[in-house]
Amino acid sequence: MTVLVSACLIGENCKYNGGNNASPAILAFLKDKQVIPVCPELLAGMPAPRPPVEVNGNRVIRKNGEDVTDAYYSGVCKAMEIAAQQPVDLVILKSRSPTCGVGQRYDGTFTGTLVNQSGLFAQALQQAGYTVKSSDDF
Repeated sequence: MTVLVSACLIGENCKYNGGNNASPAILAFLKDKQVIPVCPELLAGMPAPRPPVEVNGNRVIRKNGEDVTDAYYSGVCKAMEIAAQQPVDLVILKSRSPTCGVGQRYDGTFTGTLVNQSGLFAQALQQAGYTVKSSDDF
């Protein structure tokens, strides 16, 4: 089984704050699988650490108001190219992320308010027919 997974979930320090979201449950699940780690935000050319962003409508905005939409969509395209390079049986993405959130992400106001919408990469994967799970499912 081949699993595409948010790189932060397997311990890569690629979060906006420079840390990771290593999940013992996900690591255990992946133990006997072929794993393809991906971080659309790093693929967008963003450093770790970096200023936080949220999706507001169709725009990706930093907390300081800077619009980084084009860079983030570029990262999503690069991540989709990685996904397309081989058959992927399952995708596991970090919950509530502006790129990877499955079913929920923050609303773009930087107030901690969640909306029932997926992040940019999660949306692209779902639209392409991939089976996508949230890290919250583990």
